[in-house]
Amino acid sequence: MMTPQELDTFLTTQRTCRVATVGGDGAPHVGALWFAWDGTALWLYSITRSRRWAQLRGDPRLSVLVDDGDSYAELRGAELTGRAEFVGEAPRTGEPCPELAAPEKLFAGKYFGLTEMPHDGRHAWLRLTPESLVSWDFRKIPG
Repeated sequence: MMTPQELDTFLTTQRTCRVATVGGDGAPHVGALWFAWDGTALWLYSITRSRRWAQLRGDPRLSVLVDDGDSYAELRGAELTGRAEFVGEAPRTGEPCPELAAPEKLFAGKYFGLTEMPHDGRHAWLRLTPESLVSWDFRKIPG
C-alpha cells in the first residue's frame, strides 16, 4: 500500500478516475471523470443530466478508482468508497458558495490552468469523503 504522503501526492497529481454508481434496478454504471483531491475529500465535477447524477440522487453510495501503470510491476492505485454529497447549486453557475472556493481553485488550476473555475451551467459538484480508502503500489514489490 501507499504511505499517507504517497497517497496524497498520487491523488493530487492523477487526472482521471472511474466512478461506479448503482441504479434503483441494481444495474451498475461506471464512468470516467476528472477530480480534485483536497487532502480529505475527492471532488467530482459531474454533468447533472448524466446517468451517474440520477443514480446518485436515488442512492448516494459510490466507489471511485484512481489507478496508474502500464506493466504489472508499475500498477498502483486507490479505491475510495462512501456516499456522495451534493454541494452548491445544480447545475453550477458560479453563485457564491464558500464551501466550493478551495475545490474550484484546485480543479481550475489542475485542468484549465486558471485561477478561477469556468462554469458552463451543465455541471455540479459532488464530494466524496471516503468511508473506506485502500491503496496499492506494485512498484514496491521486490524483484
